[in-house]
Amino acid sequence: MNMNTAVDHGLSVDGNVTGDAAALACKRIGELAEEFGVTLRTLRFYEDKGLLNPIRDGNMRLYTHRDQVRLKLVLMGRKVGFSLREVKQMMDLYEPDGSNVRQLKVTLEKSEKQMARLQSQRVAIDEAIGELSDAIGAVRSMLEHRAAGSATGQ
Repeated sequence: MNMNTAVDHGLSVDGNVTGDAAALACKRIGELAEEFGVTLRTLRFYEDKGLLNPIRDGNMRLYTHRDQVRLKLVLMGRKVGFSLREVKQMMDLYEPDGSNVRQLKVTLEKSEKQMARLQSQRVAIDEAIGELSDAIGAVRSMLEHRAAGSATGQ
C-alpha cells in the first residue's frame, strides 16, 4: 500500500491506524504470510519472540499496519544478517512521540558492525571462489589429459 493510499484510508503518516481504516489496514495471518512470502509458523514464531503483536479476535490474529511495518523490518534485518535479538533490540528502542536518537545511534552502530562482518565474509568468499576455480581447472586438465591418453591407446 503506498502512502497516498494509506492516508486516503485513514492511516496517519507515522503508520497509526485511525477510524474505520483500522479494519481495512488489518490483515489476517494467511494474508500477511502470503504478502511477505513467509509461513504461518514464522509469523507465530515472531509473535512468540515479541517482534509482532497482533490483535486477537478469538482464535484469529489481526495484524495492524504497525505489525506489517515491523515484519518488513524483521525480514530486512534477517536478510542483511542481523539476529532476531538484534532486530528486536533496535525496534524496541522506538519511541512513537520521541526523537529516537538512541534508536538511530544503536541502529547505526549495529549496521556498521554488520557491514564490516559482511565485507570480511565477502573477502573470504572471493578467496574460496578463487581456490575452487583453480581446483576445478586442475581437475578438468587431468580429465582432458586422461581422455587424450586413452584416445591414443595409452
